[in-house]
Amino acid sequence: MTTATRAETVTDITPQEFVNLPNPPVLIDVRSKLEYSAKHAPNARNLSLPRVMLGSMPLLRKWMWPEWFRSIPKDEPIAVVCLTAHRSPIAAQQLAKQGFSQVYNVSGGMMEWWKTLK
Repeated sequence: MTTATRAETVTDITPQEFVNLPNPPVLIDVRSKLEYSAKHAPNARNLSLPRVMLGSMPLLRKWMWPEWFRSIPKDEPIAVVCLTAHRSPIAAQQLAKQGFSQVYNVSGGMMEWWKTLK
């Protein structure tokens, strides 16, 4: 049995590439609720990194992961973004470990998003 590497399970994508996708994946903002409330990408859903991590434990999943997230099929593409692309790669890797087969990490985070997509 071989172990998948990050390159095999998570794809980095720029904010510009993300918005140019014909069918963009669900965008999950892994910043805190406060950061998300202040400003976020259009159509992004909030699920903070701590909740992503705690939800990886089966006993906590029901309380940490909201229904909208638990109902996403594992083969549906998802993308994660944070402020500077520090937290999102951690979340992306964790989601890949949880069985999501098409995980995208928005490189540069919201800082790059705001700079590029004024």
